[in-house]
Parts: sequence; structure tokens; C-alpha cells
Amino acid sequence: MSEPFVVRMPETIDNALTASSQSLALPLVPSEMHGLLRRMFADPRILEKREKEELVARLGECVQQYPKVSELRVLYGMALCVNLEVQDAMEELGEAVSLAPNSYIAHLKMGELWMRLRVIQKAEDHTQRAAQLAQNMAQSELARRQAAAIRTMMREGIDRGGYASRWMLLGRLRRLWNRSRRGEALSPAEAR
Repeated sequence: MSEPFVVRMPETIDNALTASSQSLALPLVPSEMHGLLRRMFADPRILEKREKEELVARLGECVQQYPKVSELRVLYGMALCVNLEVQDAMEELGEAVSLAPNSYIAHLKMGELWMRLRVIQKAEDHTQRAAQLAQNMAQSELARRQAAAIRTMMREGIDRGGYASRWMLLGRLRRLWNRSRRGEALSPAEAR
């Protein structure tokens, strides 16, 4: 009996970014940052707070120096996500998609961010575009898995804020009402 088909994840940052043999972004990133990038790709949770901040700061400098390199903006957007700077990450990934509308990784990561924010339609659109742009089996598999997660979220009714039912929405509105009566400030997400 033959061994089951297994898709191996990319072993280098270059392969994770593009299907081409050489990434345009990596030569622009200082070599001392490559180790942090590899750790971010492997498991972003293992980065310490100061490492995340250093990664964001250094990649931000690279983006300022080379503002037209889409892949560099993707890396920066990913680092911002890891550092929980979601609004800035959204802007950087959006700019990456604008600079390179045919970039697999820009669409995949933009779709992933929208998925995590539970904005399902945008997540689905970007993920579908990434699947169309995939140039190898590993890229196709990543897009397929992300699309499957999005379909599961759609089936469960999770969209924009994670409301699984109208009853959960009513509970959230009640909590907001109680907060406003007590005079507590609402966060921008709650005010929407």
C-alpha cells in the first residue's frame, strides 16, 4: 500500500513567500532579522514581546526605504498581526494587494486577516483569489485549508464579531447597554 499524499510546508522564508526561486523582499531585510522571521513563520507565539517589537520596527524601516515592494509589506503586515496591531496590519496588507494584485501571498494573508476578524465575505474573496494565483501544490494546499476554515465559519454563522446567533447578539447589546448606563467608555469595535 502506498504512503498517503502529504504536502510539505515550505522550509525557507523564500519558499513561503513566493513560488519563484528568489524572493524580492528578503535581500532587503537585514540578515540579522532572518532568524526572527523564521521563528515568526514557524510559530509566532514563541517570540517574546521585545522580539515582536524589534521585528515590527525593523520591517517598518525596510518598508519606508522600499515602499513599492509588495512582499516586504506582506512581511511587515504579518509582523504587525503577530504584535496585535491589527489596523496597521490591515493597511499594510491592503497596500501589498494594491501594489501587486496578482500576488498569491498578499491575497492569502489578507484573506487570513479578514478571516481572523470574522469578516467572512472579504476573507473568502481574498482566499479564492490566492487559490487562483497558487503556483505549486503547497500554495494550493494552504489556500484550500484556509477556504475550508472560512466555509466552516460560514456554516456556523460566524461573521463580523463572531455572532453565532441572534440571541448572542442580544446578549452583547445588553452588555453594551449596561456599560453605557454605568458611564464606561466603549471601544471603537463596540461602538459600531
